[in-house]
Amino acid sequence: MFLLADAAIVGHLGTPELAGLGIAGAIVQTAVGLCVFLAYGTTASVARQIGAGDTRGALSQGIDGLWLAVLIGIATTAVALPAAGWLVGLFGADAAVTEAATTYLRIALLGVTPLLLMLAATGVLRGLQDTRTPLVVAVVGNLANVVLNVVLVYGLDLGIAGSALGTDLAQLGSAAALVAVVVAACRRAGAPLRPHLPGVRRAAHAGVALVIRTLTLRASLLVMTYAAATLGATATATHQLAMTIWTFLAFALDAIAIAAQAITGRFLGVGDLRLTREVTDRMVRWGLWSGVLSGLLLAALSPLLGGLFTPDAAVRDLLVPVLLVAALFQPVAGVVFVLDGVLIGAGDGRYLAWGGVLVLGAFAPVAWAATALAPPGPALAWLWGSFGVAFMGSRAVVLLHRSRGDSWMVPGGRGAGVPAASTPT
Repeated sequence: MFLLADAAIVGHLGTPELAGLGIAGAIVQTAVGLCVFLAYGTTASVARQIGAGDTRGALSQGIDGLWLAVLIGIATTAVALPAAGWLVGLFGADAAVTEAATTYLRIALLGVTPLLLMLAATGVLRGLQDTRTPLVVAVVGNLANVVLNVVLVYGLDLGIAGSALGTDLAQLGSAAALVAVVVAACRRAGAPLRPHLPGVRRAAHAGVALVIRTLTLRASLLVMTYAAATLGATATATHQLAMTIWTFLAFALDAIAIAAQAITGRFLGVGDLRLTREVTDRMVRWGLWSGVLSGLLLAALSPLLGGLFTPDAAVRDLLVPVLLVAALFQPVAGVVFVLDGVLIGAGDGRYLAWGGVLVLGAFAPVAWAATALAPPGPALAWLWGSFGVAFMGSRAVVLLHRSRGDSWMVPGGRGAGVPAASTPT
């Protein structure tokens, strides 16, 4: 919803601004996406400890994740902020798009640390089987984001800079609320709040495989953005809208995957392998039918969605066939996201990392060929077709192959490749 609101508000400023948001958003989402282990890994590790009956140990691991989020967020902002212009320049967009992207990126980078704290705190709460608190904070944060964006972009006439600032403020408030809830839970359980450096290092070590997995996935999406940018501002703006809508649906489908992380971690923590297999099969079926439903919905709404985001007729016309292609692969996405969540919950990060490398190797040349060899008019639709076949299709093959075996089902309080924990006193 953050992404959709920003796209709708910025889209009415003009096509260069919308294209700039697409490039800056891809950079920020890559930086933050690499740290998604702060949510996913924390959900799995906390859920395993809860399943094993160690609530204090679970919360101690969660606090380690929060401190790690702060360290990574500060370092990311310090490194990326001076390089914002250079990072945007890598996409080779025209001057107007580059200026808008650089403006947005420099401000958005200031919100990275709160965003990473949101990830880590949400991961802790999900691991505790509390999904209601993140829901409430998300709803309030998104409402605040819309109000702040409208006021700053149009009321104070700050343009695209107002959108970035409004989102930063909404993220800061959301992070503060989530961290407060985690801190209260720690105090009730007697878990320490101070930094525990061995625990922070352990959290970082456990996240390496998920970082590699996410790096390969984000690299594939950056290949998409780069390829779209070579087709001009209209194609870049259209791609931004299509990717925003795809991401929105991905997060909706990912609800089952996030449940899979917590449920798989908890059942493996208890040591019930039979039930782990049963709920995995059930969630895969839910993912498939959810994908069918979201695909039908996207196809039906594809002629109408463009008008919500931009007055540019060329962008709206180009968006329809792209969304129809995206709708076709929603069922595959539903299965992929669920299996990804199951294996993350099982602590099978090493396999996911190698699988990501294979997927990137399969997708990158196909994306290049689709853009370079397709006729100019439907080139963006061909690019999205390659995304569905070579990216989502390859991920489906890799994950289905792994899920059919039993080597990922490691019972006990920690998954495969996770070092033993020592709870601070």
